[in-house]
Amino acid sequence: MKNILKKILNKRKIVKKSKVIKKAVQKKRKSKVIKFQKNEKKIKSKKLIKKNISKKITIKKPIKKEKIENKSETLRISKSNEQKPEIKKIKKQETEKKQFKLKDYVVYPKHGVGKITEIKKISIGGIDVETYVLNFEKDKANGMVPINKQSYLRPLATINQVNKCISILKSKPKIKRSMWSRRAQEYESKISSGKIYDLAEVVRDLNKGDDIMIDQSYSERQLFEKAYERLLSEFQIIMNTSLENTQKKIDKALKRNLEKQIQKVQETSSNQNLTGAETEAAQ
Repeated sequence: MKNILKKILNKRKIVKKSKVIKKAVQKKRKSKVIKFQKNEKKIKSKKLIKKNISKKITIKKPIKKEKIENKSETLRISKSNEQKPEIKKIKKQETEKKQFKLKDYVVYPKHGVGKITEIKKISIGGIDVETYVLNFEKDKANGMVPINKQSYLRPLATINQVNKCISILKSKPKIKRSMWSRRAQEYESKISSGKIYDLAEVVRDLNKGDDIMIDQSYSERQLFEKAYERLLSEFQIIMNTSLENTQKKIDKALKRNLEKQIQKVQETSSNQNLTGAETEAAQ
């Protein structure tokens, strides 16, 4: 019995020891695992810090590259991205109300009085343009003015405006004491404006009365004749009289007498011829 009891006690002791040993082993293992985990966390944290630092360093470089690439893209567009601008063709001209009719007389500033003979459609660069066809009798030429630019044309003056022009012609000339080149530019701009009062002022200022053929220079005479003819053609149509009667009315306002001028020119030329003959005879 004693032997049996000893064996049982020994077995129990062995079991207890094994349990203690197991617990100690488990504790050691747990401590090792914890230490390993802690080490892993430290390593991971260090790696993360290194990665963040490397990211900070590497982030700066691609930003610069992107900026450079963006600049290069703005400067150089690849052929694949190139887009040709679409050209929209306008087939018809913008509609505008016609201010003038057929057979109306209008004043075109650069050419003077013209008559509308036709309203014609013309295609310019695939666009249908409606135009006035003007006939200038004195120049013996035709011109075209688009209807959308009819603001450049003006209708003929009224009878009241003609009377005012005659009063301007009768008034004293206003000549400035400036260089002739500047005055000539001013007169030219007044003539090309096409305004009837400006034309009357030019005729008045450049008028020399009975001595027009002698005292005027060539450029003065050209400007005077240009303004005079335009005023005369407009007056003739408005007053509905002959060319001679309208010319007499204008000359009367200007105190001009063409017959006397012609006689004076003939007298001066004959006097010059006589003096030349006398000098030859004396020699």
